[in-house]
Amino acid sequence: MVDPLAEVIGLLKPRAVFSKVIAGAGAWAVRYSEFGVPSFCTMLAGECVLAVDGQEAVLLKAGDFVLMPRTPGFTLSSTAPAIPVEMDPAAPPSQDIEIRHGRQEGPPETQMLGGYFAFDSPDASLLVSLLPTLLHLRGVERLTVLVQLVRDESLEQRSGRNLVLARLVEVLLVEALRSAPLNAASHGLLRGLADPRIGIAIRHMHGDPAYPWTVKALAEKAALSRTAFFDRFSRGVGVAPMEYLLAWRMALAKNLLRQKKFALADIADRIGYGSASSFSTAFSRHVGLPPSAYPNER
Repeated sequence: MVDPLAEVIGLLKPRAVFSKVIAGAGAWAVRYSEFGVPSFCTMLAGECVLAVDGQEAVLLKAGDFVLMPRTPGFTLSSTAPAIPVEMDPAAPPSQDIEIRHGRQEGPPETQMLGGYFAFDSPDASLLVSLLPTLLHLRGVERLTVLVQLVRDESLEQRSGRNLVLARLVEVLLVEALRSAPLNAASHGLLRGLADPRIGIAIRHMHGDPAYPWTVKALAEKAALSRTAFFDRFSRGVGVAPMEYLLAWRMALAKNLLRQKKFALADIADRIGYGSASSFSTAFSRHVGLPPSAYPNER
C-alpha cells in the first residue's frame, strides 16, 4: 500500500538552500520574526533554549534535532538570561563559516548546525498545514548524520549537487517526521497516520484517489461507524474526510497539470472525476482559475 507521508513530501519538492554552524558563549539571545520557510538544526555541543511563538520553551541539548516546517517567530538563547537581539530572517546569508552569538573570544559553549530549505510546490502551504509546528527529537543519531551530509554537500560544488541535496532533504524530512512521537502534533497527517483506524482510511485515499470515496465507504475501511469515523478523522487530521480527499486530489491535479503531459480527461480520470468538465468545474472552484489557465511554474 502507498505511503501517504512519502507522497506528501514528494509533492512538496524540498530543496536545500542554506546551512551554517551557529555558536554561542556567555549570556546571549536572538529573536527572529516569522520566517515562513522550513528550518532545522541539530545540536552539536552545549545547551540552549528555544522559545517558539505559541509553544512551550524547550531546552536543547547535544544530539537534539529540531524541525519547524513553516518556522514561526522564535527566540534562541543561552540558559543564562539575556536581552534578545533582533535578527532579520530575510537578510542575505552570512558568508562566515560560523555565526557567533554572545561572547566572541574563547571557545564556544554551544554549537549547532542549522539551516533552512524551500518547498518548490505551489501547494506547500496546504501540505505543510498537515505537519506539526515544531518537532523536537532527542537521541535520533540518523538525523545528526543526515544534517551533516546536507552541510557537507552544500559546501561542495560537485556534479549532481542539487539532485543530491534535494534527495538528502527529502530523507531528512521523512526520517524526522516518522521519528516523531504521537504527541508531537495536536492534529495533522502524523496524528492521522498514528491512529490505526484513521491511518487505514488515509492510505486508501492515497492508494486509489480515483475511487468514488464516501464517508460511509471510508468508515467501513476503518471499521468504524460513519459518525465515529467522521469525528475521529476530523479531530485527528484537523479537516473533515472529504475536505482532505478534495485537497489531495487537487494537489495531484496541479502536479499533473505542471507536467503538461496529460489531457484534462486523463487527469480527471486519475483523480476521480467522471469527465473533463466536472473536473474543470471542481478545480476552478477550489483553485480560483480553470485548469487551462493554471501555470506550469510558480
